[in-house]
Amino acid sequence: MYSKSLGFFCCLILCACGSVQVAYDYDKKKDFSNYKSYDYYPEMESGLSDLDNKRLFRHIDSLLQTRGFEYSTTPDIYINIKTSTRPKPSNSSVGIGIGGTGRNIGGGVSVGLPVGGAEQYREIIFDIVDATEDELIWQAVSEGTISEQMTPEIRDAKLKAVVDKVFSNYPPQ
Repeated sequence: MYSKSLGFFCCLILCACGSVQVAYDYDKKKDFSNYKSYDYYPEMESGLSDLDNKRLFRHIDSLLQTRGFEYSTTPDIYINIKTSTRPKPSNSSVGIGIGGTGRNIGGGVSVGLPVGGAEQYREIIFDIVDATEDELIWQAVSEGTISEQMTPEIRDAKLKAVVDKVFSNYPPQ
């Protein structure tokens, strides 16, 4: 039982820490120390399922509140989240070969099929908007792979890894 639990935990960690790429941009003229409260953009359509939205919001709330931010209905900043997906290029291929020695001639055809199901790249864009001026002040764009076969535990771990990496540079220093 212990080895199965350890194996599952190691698999979960490896999947969660998969390569999430993040690019950042922000307004250097803003004093980010003035922002103490947050809320989510009222008309946000993230493109995620309701379950993934709950997971993502839970991780963002936990992280920001540990950093001293307060959730408020009259916030200093709004967080807006948008996602998009695109297919991950498959490793499938077709090869044809002809060869021979002496009087023997041979040929063959090989086909490579992708293994492991349909993976996709998911891009999640995090916008932080100044609530009083209604202008974008910080943005992070993350990209990583997802699969429809992911369990709820793996989905949760991947979203936590995204939030941790994205907000590692917020507020900017």
